[in-house]
Amino acid sequence: MSGFDWYSFVFLPFIIFASRVADVSLGTMRIILTSRGKRNIAPLLGFAEVLLWIVVVSRLVTRSHTPLAFLGYAAGFALGNFLGIYIEEWFAMGHVIVRVILQRGGEELFKALQAARCGVTMFDGLGSRGPVKLIFTIVRRKDLRSVINIINTVCPGAFFSVEDVRTAQAGIFPPPSFPQEKRT
Repeated sequence: MSGFDWYSFVFLPFIIFASRVADVSLGTMRIILTSRGKRNIAPLLGFAEVLLWIVVVSRLVTRSHTPLAFLGYAAGFALGNFLGIYIEEWFAMGHVIVRVILQRGGEELFKALQAARCGVTMFDGLGSRGPVKLIFTIVRRKDLRSVINIINTVCPGAFFSVEDVRTAQAGIFPPPSFPQEKRT
């Protein structure tokens, strides 16, 4: 009777899992960056992603005959998607547009965003319940939490939407000293 096959039942499934997490995380970040027009970074991530994928699949097909290796592959894919999104959000690259629609308090919010040195535009509109103020600002994604805090402080319960911006040029953006929220 031979001993327990540590390689097939523990080491290989773990290596496949860890490699798949890395490969799918890179792929997820690559897709997000591509959709945001980051043409310089995406090909490098794609190269690393495919290289890892080829190595992992070749190991899985040629050396693995255990269900644990296949489970490691699938679990690595799932965790890789989650981590790729989390890592991209942590880096917070790019810009977002914040649109706020208010029935009351538009001028106060406009002044608060100006005081925070955000580029901000306000104009009058007509909503389903009457006159409204529409406020637009484009900010770096890493500054979004601070802008949302300003909105919630000045106009609690305000309706606002946030959307990614592919390109922004010649705007007014808060300086690097803009109060940042701590990320956990």
